[in-house]
Amino acid sequence: MTSYRYGEYQDGPDPLAPPYDVRGALDEMGDAILSGSTPLDALRDLLKRGLPNAPDRRGLEELLRQVRKRRRDLRQNTRLDGILEQARELLDRALDQERTELFPDPSDDARFRETQLDNLPGDTARAVQELSEYDWRSPQARRSFEELRDLLRREVLDSQFKGMRDALANPDPAAMERVRQMMAALNEMLDRDARGEHTQQDFDDFMRDYGDMFPENPRNLEELVDQLARRAAAAQRMLASMTPQQRAELASLMDQTLQDSGLADQMRRLGDSLYTRRPDLAWNSAERVSGESPMSMGDSVSALQELADLNYLESSLRQDYPGARLSDVDEEAIRRALGRSAVDDLQALKQIERELEQQGYLRRNRGKLELTPKAVRRLGETALRRVFNSLESTRRGDHDQHDAGAAGELTGSTRPWRFGDEQPIDVVRTVINGVRRGGGSPVTLSVDDFEVAETERRSAAAVCLLVDLSYSMALRGTWAAAKQTALALQALVASKFPQDSVQIIGFSNYARVLQPDELAGLEWDMVQGTNLHHALLIAGRHLDRHPDFEPVVLVVTDGEPTAHLMRDGTPQFEWPPSRETLELTLAEVDKMTRRRATLNVFMLAADERLRAFVDEVARRNGGRVFAPNVDKLGEYVVSDFLRARRRS
Repeated sequence: MTSYRYGEYQDGPDPLAPPYDVRGALDEMGDAILSGSTPLDALRDLLKRGLPNAPDRRGLEELLRQVRKRRRDLRQNTRLDGILEQARELLDRALDQERTELFPDPSDDARFRETQLDNLPGDTARAVQELSEYDWRSPQARRSFEELRDLLRREVLDSQFKGMRDALANPDPAAMERVRQMMAALNEMLDRDARGEHTQQDFDDFMRDYGDMFPENPRNLEELVDQLARRAAAAQRMLASMTPQQRAELASLMDQTLQDSGLADQMRRLGDSLYTRRPDLAWNSAERVSGESPMSMGDSVSALQELADLNYLESSLRQDYPGARLSDVDEEAIRRALGRSAVDDLQALKQIERELEQQGYLRRNRGKLELTPKAVRRLGETALRRVFNSLESTRRGDHDQHDAGAAGELTGSTRPWRFGDEQPIDVVRTVINGVRRGGGSPVTLSVDDFEVAETERRSAAAVCLLVDLSYSMALRGTWAAAKQTALALQALVASKFPQDSVQIIGFSNYARVLQPDELAGLEWDMVQGTNLHHALLIAGRHLDRHPDFEPVVLVVTDGEPTAHLMRDGTPQFEWPPSRETLELTLAEVDKMTRRRATLNVFMLAADERLRAFVDEVARRNGGRVFAPNVDKLGEYVVSDFLRARRRS
């Protein structure tokens, strides 16, 4: 018998896992977008704040704050001349020990040696160079000087190869010879790569022989070059950050140490190769540091290397350059600077950005981030949900008319299918008819077997929402509310009244029909004119195309008409409004009245001219005038629409 074992899926992501829910993130972006932000700016603001409903996850702003704090701490606790101080102390100790040995000796040789010591240059590097051939009389002095040379050798190599200091803690000729062999092999591998002859096997062989000298465990030559170049650049920045005297002294000590170790030529070749491969690094820029405790040369280079990482992280985390994306942020640099938890926070933010595109809410069109129709529908549903949450339960209501028809709730009755029916097929009744007719197996169906489920019919409406796009809407802070209202009404009609035909019309100097997909990213018009005349003309055509539908016309504006459409199709602007503009606009109001269309006006300003105009509209048409607070506009419009639909 075959047996099966079930367990957790191990081969990558769970294929049955639900998709990542980014709807909350989109809703938060929607608030900013509807207030006038672009989708790109809204996404950046969201990523800066962090994940919605996830207080344990840090956003870019918090990560950036921690990066800046770490950089500030490093600068305040880094002192670069520690190696010079250590070298001077060891040199002075050796000289004192040698003088102590020479003092009791009355010979001329002793006095000559004292003269040599007294005439040494004040510069540590030059003094060490002159003493390199000196025959020490004091064994203690000889040991101190050798300790100085060992220190320089370890620190100079550690400044170029992280971890080399520990490897050379107890140097011997064999250890130094192995370092020279490693350098030669490394330069040869880089030369082969430059000629296009390098293979991964070459790198693996190199790491097998010398991998213990590279504690960061690079996986390939590219990673090794990156590690070495970043450290070499930090060493150069360390020199650039010193005073001219310190720089000259330390550079001389480094050159002398490399010459004595037989590594000068190989180190020069390596430096040239690294600079050629990574010229983008800041090789000679100075850092301002102000620490009090001296640091070793290797630790100073590590500090400057970390500072370079932090500078790069600050730039990438700000995301304020053209084409910025979270994929630009180096996760390894985040881990080095802030730890593993920061990497998890960054990955969560990247998942938002990635999923918004993969799940079809955002798309990039010629480098520009745009909302998709799916996202616009979501924003409309969210706006509508907020409106309904604000409405009192008594203000909600149905508007159904019980009569067998084409849409609405099921009545429980069925009837034979007729060509053109849109009602749902009653599958059970259809199959039973086929069985009864055929009486055999398999069951075959004919057209006569199909039955449809009857539904309640809802009366259809032709809905026109006229939204003011003039610049004053932005100045008065009513623009976002108007867009939210339009989206909410669009979502309401699409979800609850699919038989209705809705048209949203924006007007400034001209009027135009607004498609649902463009509502969210719509901006106000920087032009003069409030051409309600043109908007009513377009709305009238929409109503005329649906003569059997109940007409519903809603107007959202913050100003009286100041423009009208001339016979040649151009707009005529005049302020204060001309008599012709008012007469032509009111003539279209009268036409709406003859169409039995009631105009309800939502007035977003308390201007006397506007009040006088809308009162005249109400007198001629019989519609109502509302003066809602901006944050209640959506509730007023949706409630008024539902009230009109219940009456139909």
